[in-house]
Amino acid sequence: MINLQKNKWVAFGGSYPGSLAAWYRLKYPHLVYAAVSTSAPLQAQLNFKEYLGVVRDSINRTNPECLSQIYEGVQSMEKLLKRRTGWWMLQKEFKICGEFRGDNSKDVANFFETMAGNFMDIVQYNEDNRAFEGSQTSNISIKTLCDIMTKNDEEITPMQKYAQVNDLMLETFGKKCSEIKYSKMVKEMQEISWDSSAASGERQWTYQTCNEFGFFQTTDLENQPFGKEFGIEFSIRLCQDIFGQKYDKKFLQSKIDWTNVNYGGKDIKVSRVIFINGSIDPWHALGLTNKNDTEGDNQVIFIEDTAHCANMYPESPNDLPQLKQARIDILKFLTEKLI
Repeated sequence: MINLQKNKWVAFGGSYPGSLAAWYRLKYPHLVYAAVSTSAPLQAQLNFKEYLGVVRDSINRTNPECLSQIYEGVQSMEKLLKRRTGWWMLQKEFKICGEFRGDNSKDVANFFETMAGNFMDIVQYNEDNRAFEGSQTSNISIKTLCDIMTKNDEEITPMQKYAQVNDLMLETFGKKCSEIKYSKMVKEMQEISWDSSAASGERQWTYQTCNEFGFFQTTDLENQPFGKEFGIEFSIRLCQDIFGQKYDKKFLQSKIDWTNVNYGGKDIKVSRVIFINGSIDPWHALGLTNKNDTEGDNQVIFIEDTAHCANMYPESPNDLPQLKQARIDILKFLTEKLI
């Protein structure tokens, strides 16, 4: 038998597992000696409207004109909701599966969230070295999408460019049309069979967000370009339609409050943890990004111009100098703690 009683153990995690790594050190300091917590949302929050604020800023940093084109395109989409001929135009431009009705608020919210999601996902993982794990979008960056949005063609409207971004994502994932039917999504999420599509993790994560974290990404933030169609009420309604009517705003907030009391939120009282975040990653808004955010022998690294969990991916010749330095600093932190 291997004698490991005196070994020092380190918890590593990125994204939600990054939160778990820090919480593991918090709750079981006698079991884990230190932790590396990357891109970890520590503050549970019902309405994570700041997410789109970071998406906006990251796009603006890449190309301000891109942001303007998105704004104009989405405004045109919202205007088309007001008439039936507009519904048909949206259905055609965005290749929506089946009939689209602009008077179905749930379908409208799901549609606008899906189209914004094309940008949200790419921003979150912008230029992360993910190809090794089979990511289908590893070669698509903010620049890729902004090149579409800003191409010099006066015959193509901003809305049509926004639809072309969707075309790219449909092609990338091998889909023929955009599935935005709310009722179909809810039905799939209600499935409890291990043979269902929701068994891949989507239902489980949604259950956690409805019972512990919130983290609902909405359009409730002012001065973001993705419209106003999927506010917090849409996310609350989704929790209720999947898991039951008791999941109202008061219930969700009580669960979120418990999570923050239990773990401390951004005011987590822990030691020997290094927190790493990237400036492009929207999740950094719920994490620690400055040494003044924590105390004691913890360390904070905020990597400019990098995205979600960038330091955890394999090294690449294209890595920014600050990303390379972050990996060196993480190793130094662990060396000092363990030796």
